[in-house]
Amino acid sequence: MRRALDLAARAAREGEVPVGAVIIRDGIEIGAGANAPIGDADPTAHAEINAIRAASRATGNYRLVGTTLYATMEPCVMCAGAIVHARIDRVVYGAADERWGGAGGVFDVLGCDRLNHRPAVLSGVLGEESARLLLEFFRARRACGGCRASGAGGSDGEGGPRGESGDR
Repeated sequence: MRRALDLAARAAREGEVPVGAVIIRDGIEIGAGANAPIGDADPTAHAEINAIRAASRATGNYRLVGTTLYATMEPCVMCAGAIVHARIDRVVYGAADERWGGAGGVFDVLGCDRLNHRPAVLSGVLGEESARLLLEFFRARRACGGCRASGAGGSDGEGGPRGESGDR
């Protein structure tokens, strides 16, 4: 989770909402990602998706059985869907996402018994540190009217934990 926090801090320095994710198999990092939807001009470039892409490339397989994904923030519905499709065994996250959470916060995609895969979920791990990073990011963003120079992405000056207009 510390590695995910480092990635989240890097995202903030690059003007992205500070979320980081790491995928581990057998104690070895096989994929990592930071939020990058603004820089990549890609709404799917969330930290979890970027980590899943990296892990899939590293293993040569889109199925990531036997892995744990660590994320600084509760995965959104899109990321939760990707986690299910990738067959990730376990998800550990820090801060809850009260707007877009897909692991029980708003929706429970990861626990949905209608889906063919349900990873184990552990929430609140380094949650205070993860939440603090998000709060500081948005506090700085509001103080400068949404400017990117402060390490705050976007240009509208609004948004919640996920970034522009409540998105990441």
